[in-house]
Amino acid sequence: MPSAGSVLARQFPPNEKILIVYLSRTNNTQAVAEMIQKEVGGTLLTLELEKPYPENYKSIVDQVAQENDTGYIPELKSKIDTIDNYDTIFIGFPTWGMQLPPPIKSFLRSYDFKGKIIAPFNTNAGYGLGNSIETLEKLAPKSKVLNAFETKGGVERDGIRFVMKGEKELQVKSEVKKWLQFINIIK
Repeated sequence: MPSAGSVLARQFPPNEKILIVYLSRTNNTQAVAEMIQKEVGGTLLTLELEKPYPENYKSIVDQVAQENDTGYIPELKSKIDTIDNYDTIFIGFPTWGMQLPPPIKSFLRSYDFKGKIIAPFNTNAGYGLGNSIETLEKLAPKSKVLNAFETKGGVERDGIRFVMKGEKELQVKSEVKKWLQFINIIK
C-alpha cells in the first residue's frame, strides 16, 4: 500500500504521455514496472550503466557504499531524447543501503523535471524506503511527487533473488492496482 512521499494525487487525462523508468538488479522492480505498464500504458526504460555493476553481491554492496560516501554518480547508458515528451514519470528502484541507488540519482540529475508528475515505486528487502523519497524530492524539486509504492522483493544477501511469481506476483499486482487507484491514476 502507499507509503512515504507527498500526497499529491490527481486524475490522469487520457492523452498524458507516460514514462516508466526502473533500475532492477534481481528483476523484482522490473516485474513491478511491467505490472504498472499493463495498467497505465507508457514507455518502459531500463536504466543501464555505461560500466555495469559487478555480479557479485558483496562487490556491488561495497561499490555502492563507496559511491554513496563520495557522491559519485555513474554514467548512464540509457538515454531518452527529451523528457518533454512525458508528463508523468514512474521511477522504480530497489533500496540500496537505505538510500536511492546511484543510477537513479544520475537519472534525476540528467533531466529537468519541472512540472512533471513523479510516481515512485520500490522493492526492498523488508527494510523500507530509507531516505529515498527525500533524496528524490531534492533532486527533482520542481516536480510533484506522488505517494510511493513499496513492496518486499528479494533478499539477495540471503540468496533470495526473484520473488515476483505465484502468490507473491498476484498479491503485488493487486497492491499495485490499489496504489494506482489511491493516487488517482486509474479508477
